[in-house]
Amino acid sequence: MKPSRIRILVVDDHPSLRAGLHSLIDSTRDMEIAGECGNGREALEMFRVHQPDIVLMDLRMPELGGVEATLAIRAEFPEARIIVNTTYDGDEDIYRAIQSGAKSYLTKEMLKEEILGTIRDVHAGNFILPSQVEKRLRERMDRPELTKRELAVLDFLVKGRSNKEIADLLDLSEDAVKSRLKALFGKLGVQDRTGAVVSALRHGIIHLE
Repeated sequence: MKPSRIRILVVDDHPSLRAGLHSLIDSTRDMEIAGECGNGREALEMFRVHQPDIVLMDLRMPELGGVEATLAIRAEFPEARIIVNTTYDGDEDIYRAIQSGAKSYLTKEMLKEEILGTIRDVHAGNFILPSQVEKRLRERMDRPELTKRELAVLDFLVKGRSNKEIADLLDLSEDAVKSRLKALFGKLGVQDRTGAVVSALRHGIIHLE
């Protein structure tokens, strides 16, 4: 009896990247494309229809991002095996993806053999991270969690808002904003606003649109 192939759903909003993954998967004897789409909302709909063995999930997509789509799929299908495949390698991106239930995390510059090997490992039921990704995740685990308010302040900080503007937008006093900034600087290990912005972008806590 001919062994069944690993059926893969490819989710990425860049057609050229989807085509590259499609070509790579088609070149192997033990894998096939179950479907492909360009955003997380479509991914959930296609998962319901095709029930793929593996999902290759991008992170930053319109309508519904990769983390949100992973959470939505696993809420309906707890055994879903999802591999994040993205250009983003910030430790916060990695942390959020793994927290959502992804079984691995690949960056798009990784070798084809590494991508295929990861697909096979995850299909076999393993949780696996490339060494460089695992290192970034450990770095994130050593950093204190930011509160929702601190994240909101940080988001406005990255957008160049003043303390007064942040206070008005979040319905806080300026003293409350200063207090949250002080806590934020401490958690990020920086001394000032510029350091906080650089750190937030480098770690993937905040992304520029």
